[in-house]
Amino acid sequence: MYLADRTWPELGSYVAEESVAVVPLGSTEQHGPHLPLATDHLIAEALAAAAADRTGFLRTPTINIGVSPHHRQFHGTMWVDPPEFRDYVESFTRNLAYHGIDRVVYVNAHGGNVEHLREVGRRLHEDGEVYAVEWMWDESIPGLVNDLFERNGPHAGPKETAMITHIAPDLVREEKLEAARDEGLVDLRDAETVVHGARTFYDAADNSPNGAFGDPTDVTPEKAAELFEAAADQLVQLLEWLDAQRIEDLLPEPHVDPQPGSRRER
Repeated sequence: MYLADRTWPELGSYVAEESVAVVPLGSTEQHGPHLPLATDHLIAEALAAAAADRTGFLRTPTINIGVSPHHRQFHGTMWVDPPEFRDYVESFTRNLAYHGIDRVVYVNAHGGNVEHLREVGRRLHEDGEVYAVEWMWDESIPGLVNDLFERNGPHAGPKETAMITHIAPDLVREEKLEAARDEGLVDLRDAETVVHGARTFYDAADNSPNGAFGDPTDVTPEKAAELFEAAADQLVQLLEWLDAQRIEDLLPEPHVDPQPGSRRER
């Protein structure tokens, strides 16, 4: 169920029976010479839509711009600063809670959002108002990603190329795949960005001249379909698990006795 397509009485019927919401988040940032800037939010939205359709849970509009200043050197990249991003996500999640949602899955497809979404989830959990967790699609199927692609990359590599090949193949610049590989960084071990135990880089441009990592030529439609379906299945299972939990078991445990400041029996 897509929230924005529904009327308010229809949503009232939903929250009378259900309390789960799926929130897709991504970014609008460079993804090498072969993938669109929309890559991350397209992936998040497609996975969230597939899982919501299969389970019947509520899906919100997609958050298209995330924490991406580490890609700022490349044309078109957009970003919001971390504090504003965290506050925004927390605010609209509290809005969902006001309407009766008490458990949320952030369907995330951008690495720069991870720590901030987890911080928002921690804040909300601490307040005991809503249980929200961050879900990163490729972290749900790491074994499959490694099995399918010999030379992976954390950004604009074969796994993201495969997802866009499945979701929106017309947006993949196939004539640029070899350039993405040959003019980017295929193996992170060649970057020499850790010196005496210190990470010496901050931006993608410090490592890859064209913003791509890994070998995106190692993608086929069959691999792309397998990757998407595996990730969507993991998300469906997470949503079904979350729905089956008692909210009391998801929110913070009570303080052990005696409570701070309580009078102790003498």
